[in-house]
Amino acid sequence: MAKKAPAKAPKGKAKDMLLVASKVKTALRAHNVNVASDAATALNDVVYTAIEQAVKRAKANSRKTVRPYDFWA
Repeated sequence: MAKKAPAKAPKGKAKDMLLVASKVKTALRAHNVNVASDAATALNDVVYTAIEQAVKRAKANSRKTVRPYDFWA
């Protein structure tokens, strides 16, 4: 059986973890589900996307301040 090639690192800068992984796992397990080891990393990507979209909305409205409704607009 051939060995699998090592995974390449993603291009660009690695994103800092904005979440506490143990808290994410605890919150998910409260719903009686199993949690994959990379679930917190995927949720972290969702948070980064939400931040980027909120910043775009604030700038589109000529603001430098991100407000709570920029995340839900």
